[in-house]
Amino acid sequence: MDIGITKKDREKIADGLSHLLADSFTLYLKTHNFHWNVTGPMFNTLHVMFMGQYTELWNALDEIAERIRALGVAAPGSFSEFAKLTVIKESEGSLSATEMIKQLVAGQEAVTKTARSICPIVDKAGDEPTADLLTQRLTVHEQAAWML
Repeated sequence: MDIGITKKDREKIADGLSHLLADSFTLYLKTHNFHWNVTGPMFNTLHVMFMGQYTELWNALDEIAERIRALGVAAPGSFSEFAKLTVIKESEGSLSATEMIKQLVAGQEAVTKTARSICPIVDKAGDEPTADLLTQRLTVHEQAAWML
């Protein structure tokens, strides 16, 4: 594969994107879980907000995985792989709406940090498509954290 980015840099970028994919998938699953299980006086507002956020995350998964593939690396795609790569912890038990919000803010912030951590190698390698993808993801996750 000769796209103007060395194999070593493509592998480093793909590794970072694999962590981003795992974080995004884990946050997607957590957000969808909270959409199903939120209760209380904020139910309707949060139910709708969570749906918008998990739908956006679901659509982003494909973009991230396809960018990994475009770099010539296999994308992770199993629960066990994602569990090894993500920094986001699963939720267990019944949570209050306020605790759900706190956890989702932390999740959005974690995804933002993961995306931002990839930027230096992407910039060094001159990988503009990945830089564009990361800019889009940063914008979405920073806004989602703010909205929550």
